[in-house]
Amino acid sequence: MAKQYNVAVVGATGMVGMAMRQILEERDFPVAELRLLASVRSRGKRLPYRGEELEVQVLDEDSFQGIELALFSAGGGISRQFAPIAVQAGAVVIDNSSAFRMDEDVPLVVPEVNPEDIPKHRGIIANPNCSTIQMVVALAPLHRLWRLRKVIVSTYQGVTGAGLEAGGELADQSFAMLRGERRRAEVFPHTIAFNVIPHIGPFDQTGFTVEETKLTNETKKIMGDETIMVVATAVRVPVFRGHSEAVHAEFDLVADPALARDVLASSPGVEIVDDVGRARYPMPLDAAGRDLTYVGRIRRDPSCDRALCMWIVSDNLRKGAALNAVQIAEGLG
Repeated sequence: MAKQYNVAVVGATGMVGMAMRQILEERDFPVAELRLLASVRSRGKRLPYRGEELEVQVLDEDSFQGIELALFSAGGGISRQFAPIAVQAGAVVIDNSSAFRMDEDVPLVVPEVNPEDIPKHRGIIANPNCSTIQMVVALAPLHRLWRLRKVIVSTYQGVTGAGLEAGGELADQSFAMLRGERRRAEVFPHTIAFNVIPHIGPFDQTGFTVEETKLTNETKKIMGDETIMVVATAVRVPVFRGHSEAVHAEFDLVADPALARDVLASSPGVEIVDDVGRARYPMPLDAAGRDLTYVGRIRRDPSCDRALCMWIVSDNLRKGAALNAVQIAEGLG
C-alpha cells in the first residue's frame, strides 16, 4: 500500500487553496488526514472532501503537529512566517508564493522540466509563478533540442491571478459599463473591464514589473541555465481564468516548426492545438478547468531561422499553481 500523508493546505479558502483540495481528491493523492487552514475570517467554514465536510481551522503556530506535507498558498508574508514552523514540526512545505523561489537552497520545480531537483530540498520546495510554469513546460523540450538563447514574451493574464476579489471587480465593472455606469477600480490600478493593463506588480528602477522579473529569473533557475535571456511584458486582460503568452524563442541551432510540433506533441503536460486553416489555436476559455499547457501558432521567425514564435495557454489556477504543487508532492514519493 502506498504511503499515506497527513496533509495541510494553508490558505484553504482562497482560489488556489480550493483548487489544491479539489486536485488532491481528483488525483487520489494518498491523504491520511487533510487539515484545512486559513485566517480567523474563515473560522468554522466547512468544505467538501471525499464525501465529507471538513471544518476549516485557524492557522497558528500549533497547526502543523503531525503534518508531513504542507501546501501553502496564502501569500509571501504567511509563508515566511509559518513555513519554517511547519518544517520544524516535520513537514515538507510546497510553497506557492514568491517568498523562497530565488533562495539558493530552495528548489524551484516544474515536474515536467526539472523533477531531479525535488529531492534536493531542505524542507521547502517553491512553486514557480503561474506565467513561468506554462512557458517552461513548452520551452524546455525545445531547449533540450536546440538550446534556448533568448525569449521575448508578452503575457495576457486572467484576473484570477490576482485573487477572488479581482474576479468580482471584473464582473461588477463589466455589468456597470454595459449600463452606462462606471465602477471605481480597487483591485487593479485602472478599470479592467473592456480594457488591458500593462502593469502586474510594482515597477522597479528599470521600468520592469515584479511579474516580468519573475519570468526572467525563474526561467533561468528552473532551466538550470543562467545564460538564457528573457525579456517580458506582463499584461492583465479582462479574462476571468487562464493565462496566454505570445512567445518568441531564439535558439543556438536552426529551429524547425514541424519538428517543434512533433517534439511538443510527445512531451508531458503539453497538447498541440495548431491548425490555423480551421482556426484552431489555444484559448483561455478552452483551457479553463483543464490541466495541460496548450501550444499553437508555431511558426518560424522569417527574419531568423533559429527562432520560433508560438502561443501558449494554460489554466493559471491549476497547472499555474495548484496542480503543479500537487505534482511536486507526488514526486516526493
